[in-house]
Amino acid sequence: MAAWKFAFAGVGLLLGGCMQATLEQAPQTAMKPRDKQLLANAPYNANYPIPEPYQRHVVDYHRKEAPGTVVIDTDAQGWSGVAKIGSMTEWPSWTPTAGEHQRLGPLPNFVAGGPQNPMGARAMYLFANGKDTLFRIHGTNQPEYIGQAISSGCIRLTNEDVIDLYSRVKLGSPVVVLAPGQGDSPYNPRMALSASQGAGPNFDFR
Repeated sequence: MAAWKFAFAGVGLLLGGCMQATLEQAPQTAMKPRDKQLLANAPYNANYPIPEPYQRHVVDYHRKEAPGTVVIDTDAQGWSGVAKIGSMTEWPSWTPTAGEHQRLGPLPNFVAGGPQNPMGARAMYLFANGKDTLFRIHGTNQPEYIGQAISSGCIRLTNEDVIDLYSRVKLGSPVVVLAPGQGDSPYNPRMALSASQGAGPNFDFR
C-alpha cells in the first residue's frame, strides 16, 4: 500500500514513528529451516533496493496502545478500525479477489503457498466483531511494489520482516488500523515527538 507504516508496541520493543537509524535486515532468529530453503530459491530479487522511507527503521514512539498492539498507519485503500489477529498462516495460499482480477488483469484462480505466491512467507488475517475484515498483513514475492497501492487493502512486508513480526504476535493480538490522514506519513515527525518512558529500542516497518 502507498505511504504506510505499521507499529508493534511490545515490551521493550515498539515499531512505528519517524526514523533514527535504518536496520540492515530483520533478525534471522525466527527463520525456520523450511523458510531458509524456500527463500534461498525465491523467484525474485531479495536484494531489490526498497525506497528508504519504506525500509525498517529504529524510531522513537509516543502512542499509547497497550504492549503487544500492532498499529498500522496508511493513507491508501483499505479498511480502518480496531481488529484482532484472527488467523495466522505460514506460507499461505492465495485466492485472488474479484477486485484483484479487475485491477491486475488475468490471474490464476488459486496459487499454492510458496516463494512464487504474492502472499509471501506469512499472513496474519484481521478480524473485527467476529468477522474477517479481508485485511491482511503478509509477505510478498514482489518487494519492488512495497509502498504502492496494488493489493486489496493489505499491508505487505518483505518476507524477512513478516517472518519476524509473525514470531512476535499471537492469535488475538490487537491491531489498530488508522484511517487515511489520521496518522503520520513517512515524512511527518509528529509520531515521534516524544519517546515512551521506559521504552527500549523502537522499530518501524513501512
